[in-house]
Amino acid sequence: MNRIKRVIISLIAVLGLAVPMFAPAVASAAEIDNNLSCGANLDFTNSGGDCESNNKDGDASSRVQKIVTNIINIVSLVVGVAAVIMIMVGGLRYITSNGDSGQVGNAKNTILYAVVGLIVVALAQIIVRFVVNKATTA
Repeated sequence: MNRIKRVIISLIAVLGLAVPMFAPAVASAAEIDNNLSCGANLDFTNSGGDCESNNKDGDASSRVQKIVTNIINIVSLVVGVAAVIMIMVGGLRYITSNGDSGQVGNAKNTILYAVVGLIVVALAQIIVRFVVNKATTA
């Protein structure tokens, strides 16, 4: 009976996580393209979709800044996805722990460490961008 309960709860949890993925997107294609192409440039005054308009001079400092920004974006994306997956794993472990205090503690620690990882990634990205901006500006 316990095994059947676990399977049903797990299926409900997986469906609860999977169903929102099929929700229709409301943003227009132009907004998506603009946001994806701008990435970490954080140019809030840009309305034309050209994120490179501020760096038309192809000097070495702007190229280094672009490369570092791209690397930061990729690493942050990978770590962010891993942290979100670990939050889901911790949630499933918490659901299926059946009140066992050891398993509940492990599940809570998994969730806590994943959230701390997300915070560390966000702060590291801010710090690195600040340093890169200060190092590449004259």
